[in-house]
Amino acid sequence: MRSPRRIRRTALAALSAGVLLAVAGCAEGGDRTAKGTTGTAEAKDVLLQPLASPGPGPFTASTARAPASPAPSATPDSAPPSATRTVHRVSGAAPGLYSGSRSVAACDVERQTRLLADDKDKGRAFAEASDIGAVQIPGYLKSLTPVVLSVDTQVTNHGYGGASATAFQAVLQAGTAVLVDGRGMPRVRCACGNPLKPAGTADGKAAHRGERWPGYDPARVAAVDPGPRAATSLIIADTDDNTWIQRTVGDSGGRDRTPDDPPPFEPDAELLFPSPGRPTESAPPEPTPSDPSAPREPTDPGPGEPSDDSGDPPPGDPWEFEEGVPDVAPEPTQVLPAEPDEPAAPDEEPMEAGLGDGFPG
Repeated sequence: MRSPRRIRRTALAALSAGVLLAVAGCAEGGDRTAKGTTGTAEAKDVLLQPLASPGPGPFTASTARAPASPAPSATPDSAPPSATRTVHRVSGAAPGLYSGSRSVAACDVERQTRLLADDKDKGRAFAEASDIGAVQIPGYLKSLTPVVLSVDTQVTNHGYGGASATAFQAVLQAGTAVLVDGRGMPRVRCACGNPLKPAGTADGKAAHRGERWPGYDPARVAAVDPGPRAATSLIIADTDDNTWIQRTVGDSGGRDRTPDDPPPFEPDAELLFPSPGRPTESAPPEPTPSDPSAPREPTDPGPGEPSDDSGDPPPGDPWEFEEGVPDVAPEPTQVLPAEPDEPAAPDEEPMEAGLGDGFPG
């Protein structure tokens, strides 16, 4: 019977292969920070936006419901921030990518709708950046789901100015309230009402501008890709008791419930960013060939030879045995008789004939 630790490790590996897409968007280089950025960032720049900061060119006042106790971004134990910028692309369907409190909406969707309706120019700019018509704004916002980012996340944000929206790259702090669509894509930042789109790829070096927050690490930033299909609900982490919540898409938490088939790992598992300092700590408990506690380790290589010929599987876990080692032993014994006396043809021919006759019999 597998240990719970091994089950959790297997589940994480499977999810990493299936849900966590290839680690991409790795841009090395400048990680300098300039405080006081007031305009929209250039394409090669990434603006750091703390969860309470509206940022440049907000579309509306904040409609985010302030979290009870904003926590710093999670970082691995004793792991210093990296100087290398690495963006990990993650599926919007990944459980735990978002979080929240049971039956509590992270954003006030109705207020967000009213604020955009009261300013026609901002409403038109918002609709254009969201690829919808201005008359569709109320229905569009109601179709989105209020949640909270569980990790620092890069997006294409938009600032309002000159009766239009200007796009720029931004990293939103974990804990930021957003509205997401049915494929798990962030579409609105509730602290400013700005429309959001998928993160762009920064070529070459990228300068991180803005003010850092505790725990920020440029090597631990996510960029969300659309889930494989439109979902009817999202699996988010409950920040109050570290359990799972199934939240209906387009609902503000009134229909929250416990999933019938919850993910096979804890919500606080290091899923998106496995700590480089922890592989040895999470090693599987199975015995290895060098482990004296392995009771199934073969002590006599002889019995392994007929086992291979008959096709019987070796006892125990297959990766604990080097099957190639016993196979080498028979070959020298078949060749040795020919080496000391090559002219002894009568001795060699019976050996070959006997070997061939043995298979049909």
